[in-house]
Amino acid sequence: MLRLMGLPNVARFPNATVQRREDRFELLFHGAEQTTLVEVGFRYLGEIDDLESAELRLLAQLQQLGYEVERREPEDEPER
Repeated sequence: MLRLMGLPNVARFPNATVQRREDRFELLFHGAEQTTLVEVGFRYLGEIDDLESAELRLLAQLQQLGYEVERREPEDEPER
């Protein structure tokens, strides 16, 4: 499980977009006029067999925290 800490304030950045990249998740938080990016490297997640499941859990966690979430299609899928 990913422990989410230090995220932008949900009142100022109510929208979160998640996109899977080659070696990380990119979390883009947007508010009325501001945007901030948080990158989470896969190396911080430990052993993961299924990146899509980890991504869906991340989206669910963000939604539980009060963010309006959106998922973008993955880019640069890692080679297995």
